[in-house]
Amino acid sequence: MKTFIPKPDQVERKCFLVDAQGQILGRFATRIATILIGKDEPFYTPHMECGDQVIVINAKGIRLTGRKAKQKIYRRYTGYPGGLETISFERMQARHPERIVSEAVRRMLPKNRMGMKMLKRLRVFAGSEHTHAAQKPVPINL
Repeated sequence: MKTFIPKPDQVERKCFLVDAQGQILGRFATRIATILIGKDEPFYTPHMECGDQVIVINAKGIRLTGRKAKQKIYRRYTGYPGGLETISFERMQARHPERIVSEAVRRMLPKNRMGMKMLKRLRVFAGSEHTHAAQKPVPINL
């Protein structure tokens, strides 16, 4: 018996709705990354995109454990000399809470072209409203 390897047109993508309210960031992001990669599917194939689409709501309600909420710093480089910009977790949560979840998930995905395609199937919203009702997302608990 041969190993079943699905063709790209045989993969049916589902759409999941996940609520981030009160979830711990790292544990939450690993579960989302697993869904995006497709490791929870019985037909997972490493060389092909098998993952589903994930919609995250209430990103402003994500939390960290311990003192990380006060100590965690996000860094980015502008490309110019001396252009290292830093922003604390609390300030990032107040300004752009959706970036916190998307950055955590992005760093857990493969660092190649497939990882970029997987990240495009992640949609993060700060509040409880989202614009993807037409996809009929299935709510799941993580």
